[in-house]
Amino acid sequence: MKVLQINQSDLSGGAAIASYRLHQGLLEANIDSKLLVGNVQKEDKLVQKVPRQGKIDTQLYRITSRLGLNYIHLLSTYNILKHPFYKEADILNFHNLHTGYFNYLAVSALTKNKPAVYTLHDMWSFTGHCAYSYDCNKWQTGCGKCPYPDTYPKIKRDNTKLEWKLKKWVYENSNLTIVTPSSWLAQKAKKSMLNRFTIQCIPNGINTKTYQPLEKEKCRQILGIPQGRKVLMFAAQSLAETRKGGDLLKSALLQLPTALKKEIILLIMGSGGGNFSKNLDIETLSLGYLNDDYLKSQAYSASDLFLFPTRADNLPLVLQESMACGTPMVSFDIGGVSDLVRPNITGYLAPPEQAEDFARGIIELLEDDNLREKMGKNCREIALNEYSLELQAQRYSNLYQQLLK
Repeated sequence: MKVLQINQSDLSGGAAIASYRLHQGLLEANIDSKLLVGNVQKEDKLVQKVPRQGKIDTQLYRITSRLGLNYIHLLSTYNILKHPFYKEADILNFHNLHTGYFNYLAVSALTKNKPAVYTLHDMWSFTGHCAYSYDCNKWQTGCGKCPYPDTYPKIKRDNTKLEWKLKKWVYENSNLTIVTPSSWLAQKAKKSMLNRFTIQCIPNGINTKTYQPLEKEKCRQILGIPQGRKVLMFAAQSLAETRKGGDLLKSALLQLPTALKKEIILLIMGSGGGNFSKNLDIETLSLGYLNDDYLKSQAYSASDLFLFPTRADNLPLVLQESMACGTPMVSFDIGGVSDLVRPNITGYLAPPEQAEDFARGIIELLEDDNLREKMGKNCREIALNEYSLELQAQRYSNLYQQLLK
């Protein structure tokens, strides 16, 4: 069985990391897996770049972008049909088809003679342009008069009704099985134009040997964190993006009691922290961008809580990583977050947009060492039982074999 994964990158971005981990899991299970991606980060003979025709694509883009139609200028996508990886593949697995490397109109041609799995990493596949629709449900009925034209991927003109129809036409002529990593996205997909297909939920997997609890005090010593401090960690890579909720996190931290702030160290992972801690009166330690899994495991293990203030998400990888390292989490009850952050089991869930309750969750868990310890053990146990890479690879392997029959 030869599988071809198609994604926007091999390692750049959450969806890329998720699909690359699946690729590694399949290889470990002795399944032939290769990647075609828009942006190659790692030199690997099993990873190649999606073919591009610069001149033609660029000229068409000048027209389609003004019309508010994303990605359909990429005629070069049809060259995948001639690529050796495609020709030798028994089955395809699409992942993120946006970010400007792939023309979704080509899906029907690519699946004409090969079955395909389409793993959704957000809502884009069934909306008129957006990756997350927030409180808008127009994607259920045909889009048009978009309330969020500036959300990713941004459009210059509202042609969301047409893009919605184009996607629907493509799916009517395609051979797909839909996989969602979260139960939330599965429910959304079942209410969308994708309901013509079989839809099932297979969570992303994580290497629980790489991400595992390490000795807390030793990790803190390595990171230069003084003894006796409360450590709150968050990922700052995209906090400037409204969807990631940096403003909500700041509001929550400002509401913490002054005495508690003096005990806390904010551990910031990622290069997007900048002046985030300004006026918070909380000591911070910035780790910068970490691309080493072991270093990330040390950071999670050194932390008492991982904070994730999102406004919209599917099944966030950082929450899986925190869980595998036995670190409880505080987040909002949004999207697929509740699959991972389970109240009184693995962490605290605040109502959406409620920074005050988010702060309450931080205080509640920091003040109860026994509860945090119990949650940490639950986190690790659930990661092993429900989210191991081996389990994900086995589920996908079973699905591939079923489709090939």
